[in-house]
Amino acid sequence: MPLFLQEPQIHESAQGPRVTPAAGRTAPTPRPVPGPRSAATPRPGRPVPGPARPTPPAQRADPAPTPAPAPAPAPVAPTSAPSRPENRSAPRLQLIPAPAGGALDAAEEAVDLLLESGRAPGDILVLTTGEQHPWAAHELSFGDVAYWAQQDAGDDVFFADASAVDRAKPRPVVVVAVNGDAGDTVARALPVARDRAAALLIVCGDPQTINSALGAAV
Repeated sequence: MPLFLQEPQIHESAQGPRVTPAAGRTAPTPRPVPGPRSAATPRPGRPVPGPARPTPPAQRADPAPTPAPAPAPAPVAPTSAPSRPENRSAPRLQLIPAPAGGALDAAEEAVDLLLESGRAPGDILVLTTGEQHPWAAHELSFGDVAYWAQQDAGDDVFFADASAVDRAKPRPVVVVAVNGDAGDTVARALPVARDRAAALLIVCGDPQTINSALGAAV
């Protein structure tokens, strides 16, 4: 009897791996194609950003706490003593010895030194007991009102006759030139000039005449 050759059978193991997963396993999910990272995606190895940091106290919208107000000072109990007037000290006195003929020149030199030391021109009043200063004589030629108005302005050295010392207003520095009339005018003008000087009184003239007029105050 003739023999018939059987066709070779192909076993399943020869057909490659199974597509069906084994029992109890799930098929692996295909990995997505990587695309561009967004700004929110951290780089590898960087921590995931958390919530925004709180705003520092200096930048918060809430106002800073207001400090407690300082306690008000305790009221001072009124005293029964009456208010005392301001204690005005006597002006400093400076004597420049000079003869009657040179007293006016000595007074002008004193004024120059005062201005060079920083004194304002409006701080200085110059009185003459004898012949008037040339400036005063010139200004009086324009009238008495215009002349005294310059004293009220107080922006320059003012020269006046000692006989009109009562009309002179107080200034920080008063310079007196005893250039004549060593009688009653000097005796009356020097004490008033001392009262008009707020800080300094300069007297140019004969020391004996000045001491006689001011007495023990010199």
